[in-house]
Amino acid sequence: MLGPRRPVALSINCQAMTQIRHDPVAPTRTQWLVSGASVDAHRHDEHQIVHAGRGVLAVTTDAGSWIAPATRALWVPAGTVHAHEAHGALELHLVGLPATENPLGLDAPTVLAVGPLLRELIAAYARGAQDGSPERARLRAVLLDQLRAAPQQPLHLPTPSSPVLRALCDILRADPADGRTLAALGREVGASERTLSRLFRGDLGMTFPQWRTQVRLYHALVLLAGRTPVTTVAHRCGWSSASAFIDVFRRTFGYTPGSAPAAALPEESGAGGPGRP
Repeated sequence: MLGPRRPVALSINCQAMTQIRHDPVAPTRTQWLVSGASVDAHRHDEHQIVHAGRGVLAVTTDAGSWIAPATRALWVPAGTVHAHEAHGALELHLVGLPATENPLGLDAPTVLAVGPLLRELIAAYARGAQDGSPERARLRAVLLDQLRAAPQQPLHLPTPSSPVLRALCDILRADPADGRTLAALGREVGASERTLSRLFRGDLGMTFPQWRTQVRLYHALVLLAGRTPVTTVAHRCGWSSASAFIDVFRRTFGYTPGSAPAAALPEESGAGGPGRP
């Protein structure tokens, strides 16, 4: 029998972003964060690529939350205030780029699909010596080429601006397994199904079923990073069966939840607490 269901925090509270740290240079490096560690709200004057080589990374801005397992990376444009949270032991790869160089032409945080080649390029560049050598310049050129070719992924939980929509979204963030219809949830928050449908499309740019699937996948990644069994994850996130969950997960991320990147932290990694990306 399952124990009491506890809400899983899906993002760092944006209200905590009142003390914003300003680090002009976006660092290029690899660092470890222990599970549950967070990095306070900060911004850079440069662009940054953020990738979890292991574990699951949640990134929050005032526009919403993004989540990235090892098959995803996040593009963070220069000047974007953002905070990080680690789910599972996190091997964090960071690559900074000058504000004058925007290979993707993006001015908003965006999740990118990361294949095997791009994953190794990001890790090699983040770990490598910043010596300005011709070899490093060639590595950087290939990395940028692969970034340009990386498909964008709509794995994003936008922050509602409407109070009534925010109340509804908070209900499902706290319990993604809540299977009530939009009409039933509307009765709880005091809005009609028609009004809520219009708000989802206008405020969040997606339908209610699309948003509910996103929040369930977000929650599932957090649970998997904590080594929760797949069947338990499916149940806690509201899927009717483990097979239904596995199908949606595989179509979204390209691998099955049972083969998700390991979250265990090797003893030799020397993991520490919160860092300063």
